[in-house]
Amino acid sequence: MSQKRDYYEILGVDPAANEDAIKRAYRKMAIENHPDKNPGDEAAERRFKDAAEAYSVLSDGEKKQRYDQFGHAGVDGAGGGGGFASAEDIFSAFGDMFGGGGGGGGGGGFFDQIFGGGRRGHGRRGSSLKVDLELTLEEVATGVKKTLALKRAEACGTCAGSGAKPGTKKKTCGTCEGHGQVIRSQGFFQLRQTCPTCNGQGEQIESPCGKCKGRGTVPKNAPINITIPAGIQDGHAERIQGQGEPGEGGGPAGDLVVVLHVKEHAVFTRYGDDLLMQTRISFRQAVTGDEVKIPTITGKSVAMKIPASTQPGEKLRVRNHGLPRADGYGRGNMVVQIQVTVPAKITSEQAELLAKFDELETGKKDQKKTIFEKVKDIFS
Repeated sequence: MSQKRDYYEILGVDPAANEDAIKRAYRKMAIENHPDKNPGDEAAERRFKDAAEAYSVLSDGEKKQRYDQFGHAGVDGAGGGGGFASAEDIFSAFGDMFGGGGGGGGGGGFFDQIFGGGRRGHGRRGSSLKVDLELTLEEVATGVKKTLALKRAEACGTCAGSGAKPGTKKKTCGTCEGHGQVIRSQGFFQLRQTCPTCNGQGEQIESPCGKCKGRGTVPKNAPINITIPAGIQDGHAERIQGQGEPGEGGGPAGDLVVVLHVKEHAVFTRYGDDLLMQTRISFRQAVTGDEVKIPTITGKSVAMKIPASTQPGEKLRVRNHGLPRADGYGRGNMVVQIQVTVPAKITSEQAELLAKFDELETGKKDQKKTIFEKVKDIFS
């Protein structure tokens, strides 16, 4: 089991610090590490929870005295030092400190000033959307502009996104009296939680809008234009801010995440910025050398020199005919693997010429040998 850090160390205060100093230190840490300001940052979320746990002990005179005398053993299991499961638990436990007391969360509290409204009316960020987009290797080579046929929820034009029938207004929630939170007692503690009636909005709709049925949004086609630079990698995720689902209660819209997938090509295989292809040449070309035309990813052909004595499987490089580098500087290379074509059938004249070739190559004439001569050759 890992040893807990000292609560005074977590808040950065001296053990002799008074109540106001402890509160100021906690507020500072809560602002810096708040989940809304650090989305997806697990370390910030951990610091946020640790600070809340430390403050829950050091702000209580009795718990602080036990902690000063016995350390963590004096407060574990007694309401302090138990930790919090989420940021919502922390808001519930410290609603009075940040939100203004009473019914919870409304009315110009500390977090209202910092984050644009307390828990009541605190806009909820819209959901992010994910779209998979397939590209050809040719499109990767040149870059391309695409239009995504996106369908998403957008603010209802009839009720301007309020969800209420035109000419009517929302009413204050009777359960939480407009605070967006209700108090739940748990042992000696009173914890705040989101109002189940109004879902934390503090208001209810008596006469829903006929078009959106009170949701405030309707599905709409929303084509999105996206420019994809040349050289993009397979699996790259492009995030477009504010193009996801709309937020609730005035909250910001979510993001659109476009995940790019590159199709397999019939000729070229990609290796980073380089392209690999195969080409076939004749036995004569492999032996004597030649110059051949080969295709490129841009559709144009280029001349490539085949050196004499090129071996089957050998790879030749054509510089600067691969894919553009993602940083915009230069291109990769095209690597051509040589395959030598062996005729399926040859004529007697061709066979005779090949035999003559072998004779000239080895300096020996191919003659039929007896079994004794062949055995002798093996051991000679």
